[in-house]
Amino acid sequence: MIIRSYSVALPRRGSAKHRAARVADLDQVRARNAPMVRMSHDLAAGFLEAAGMRYKSSGHCTDRRIFTCTSLDRVRTGTIDRIVDLKRESGCPITVTGGTEAGHAPGRYSHGAGYKLDISHNRCIDQYITDHYRQTRTRGDGSPLYRSDAGTIFADESDHWDILFR
Repeated sequence: MIIRSYSVALPRRGSAKHRAARVADLDQVRARNAPMVRMSHDLAAGFLEAAGMRYKSSGHCTDRRIFTCTSLDRVRTGTIDRIVDLKRESGCPITVTGGTEAGHAPGRYSHGAGYKLDISHNRCIDQYITDHYRQTRTRGDGSPLYRSDAGTIFADESDHWDILFR
């Protein structure tokens, strides 16, 4: 099931009330549906915006078939919920730079399956992750891995965080 839109009258786009309404809608979607429900790109991007986050595409596009795009199409509601939680808990700016677009490794718990997001490095989120989660090991490519108590795995890649939300 893919959730494409919702019918809630929202305040002026970009206002604090607008963002709060979008976050409240995500809570309603999560409460009604399992975290496995897939979202459209526009709906997922709206929830990121409502939480004060943004996404960035090196190709300035959102087509999930093109690896230079940043697509959120078919991302799990649970994945969006958890990145919003990370933003709230850390208080850090978060920019999503990778989602469900082509070009990532395949697999059951992959980007394409809606379980992973990439976010930009910044001093705030780097410090939050390394201070709040324990380093477990180093991945085969040399990226240090950090794990939350909830099972989220953060891979510190050279130019971004690769995050698995299970």
